[in-house]
Amino acid sequence: MRLLSNQLNDHINQSVFIEGWLHKKRLLGGLTFINLRDRKGIVQAVIKDKEQVDKLKGLQIGTVLSLRGLVVKEQRAPGGIELHDVNLEIIVPVVYEPPIEIDKPLSHKPDNLDTLFEHRAIGLRNITEAKVFLIRSELLRLIRQFLYEQDFIEIQTPKIVGNAAEGGAEVFRFDYFGKPASLAQSPQLYKQVMIGVFERVFEIGPAFRAEPSATTRHVSEVTMLDIEMAFIENHDQVLQMIETMLFQVLTKLWQEHEQLLNDLKAPPLILKPDLPRYSIQQIHKLYQEANQIDMSQEIDLTPEEERFICEYAKEHDQSEAVFATDLPKPKMKFYHMAKDNDYALSADLLFRGLELATVPQREHHYDVLIEQMKNAGIDPQDQSFKFYLEAFKHGLPPHGGCGFGIDRLVEKTLGLANIKEAILFPRDINRLAP
Repeated sequence: MRLLSNQLNDHINQSVFIEGWLHKKRLLGGLTFINLRDRKGIVQAVIKDKEQVDKLKGLQIGTVLSLRGLVVKEQRAPGGIELHDVNLEIIVPVVYEPPIEIDKPLSHKPDNLDTLFEHRAIGLRNITEAKVFLIRSELLRLIRQFLYEQDFIEIQTPKIVGNAAEGGAEVFRFDYFGKPASLAQSPQLYKQVMIGVFERVFEIGPAFRAEPSATTRHVSEVTMLDIEMAFIENHDQVLQMIETMLFQVLTKLWQEHEQLLNDLKAPPLILKPDLPRYSIQQIHKLYQEANQIDMSQEIDLTPEEERFICEYAKEHDQSEAVFATDLPKPKMKFYHMAKDNDYALSADLLFRGLELATVPQREHHYDVLIEQMKNAGIDPQDQSFKFYLEAFKHGLPPHGGCGFGIDRLVEKTLGLANIKEAILFPRDINRLAP
């Protein structure tokens, strides 16, 4: 029976059978040492027999093989054990030299990222690179666990739509059997409809933005967590749900995976259950006092202000996450609820200098929604919005939610320098493969 590398410590002085990839090979004092990689890690094997050593001649990293050998303790080896008296079998020989040396740390300097992404299928076999996506998987598991515990239902919505919920020019448009269509920027319209069925829904899936920007924070295909909850008493109830989720998910991640996070040099977490809240005007003022630069005429925070307020909250509130509240009305979407003539009932969630989510209360009154659509230049008679408005006609309660960037959460949790490093196969204005 095949064992995995993390099970071998339970089989000291026993003969075992393992399978995996040749990860490293070296000669030392007449002995051949190899590292075999499987899904749980690395195990070292010492090969003395010339007949067994000869089986590896001309073979490269990535060769698929099996080993039978005796498990012995060896503190200098990965995991504190190694295999002796090895019998080796080649399953899939690899004779091509790898484009990336996966047994060594890979450079993430900006000028090397294109090389990493070009050979992503091989580079991800590097143990450290793979750990990024183990953490990503665990974040998604913990998010789902939290939302299920809060009685949310997971849904899946169309990614081919007739009209874009967000509007604007940043939409991928195409011909759909003779009809105009676009890739969904978000499941916004669908998740609001679905609170009329389940009250609390969420979706984790792709969203598409035709962003012309080539920056460290923009990509064309993102993974979003979309949340919607009904029968809310006020906007604050929505903010509390999101801040509780962020705190519990990141706290549990550190409790369960501290060693893995330390291996990735993730910055220590500084967070509290109740996030500090600053209005955008307050942030403008604080930034001006600290930097003598007046940003008060900006309707939104600049990237410099987002970084500033997170550092400010870290120092003054012991929290690296903060809500920027009182979003100016010109920034609100047609489906947001207005607070008054100047502001929307909406807040941006910022974490370590980057916006993760916009968290509004929605407008649930049919007549007001129609008027806001018209004011936004959207025709309520457009067939693409027929199903959406029908739900409001027939009764949707007060509700709110958010669109939460998973890629950005992974990036900032691990302290990565570029959002693309948090995505398996990133898509931007320059990359359509692999």
